[in-house]
Amino acid sequence: MKNELNAQAVSAMMQAVSLHVIANTDALTDADLAIGDGDHGIGMRRGFEAVLQQLSDWEPESPEAVMKQSGMAIMSKTGGAAGAVFGTVFRSGSKALAGVATIDAASLGDFLSDGCAAAAKRGGAAPGQKTMLDALAPAAEAARKHAPDGLYAALDAAHASAVNGLEKTRAMVATTGKARSLGERSIGHIDPGALSICLIIEAMRDFAKTT
Repeated sequence: MKNELNAQAVSAMMQAVSLHVIANTDALTDADLAIGDGDHGIGMRRGFEAVLQQLSDWEPESPEAVMKQSGMAIMSKTGGAAGAVFGTVFRSGSKALAGVATIDAASLGDFLSDGCAAAAKRGGAAPGQKTMLDALAPAAEAARKHAPDGLYAALDAAHASAVNGLEKTRAMVATTGKARSLGERSIGHIDPGALSICLIIEAMRDFAKTT
């Protein structure tokens, strides 16, 4: 188990993330059908298929470049609000990796925190409104808190916090995004964007454990 990932390893990690998101297209679609129009799974699949295509035959020069290119692929192919906010997480988060040769637990926490802040600004949302931020914000906080414990431990804590945040969205009323028109009818359902965050961080954690 490595505590640092170089550019090639980060690229491999993002390919693993992409395959995990793609494999869960149906789960994301079902979550979105409950409170939206059901296109979240297909959109995320398109975005991460584009990430796979971008990274498969490309020699990255830095972790920053991997995350930036991933964000651009997501933004260009996912479509809709999901493409904008998830693309922003990776593109803006990548700036925290400028000049970094390897991702360690500390830089991972910075990546998640900066990506979360940028996505909140881009979407005009905040935690508590039944969005992906309800998983991403606690994940970023946990990653930074557990950074001294190493990369896998930070990702494991981030994933646990993201899942806890996802479950909390069941009791929330959607006040932004497509689901806001449902009002209290959105109670009882998880947010599909928060589920996507859990899947992304889960795949990162599993990659870090086996690397």
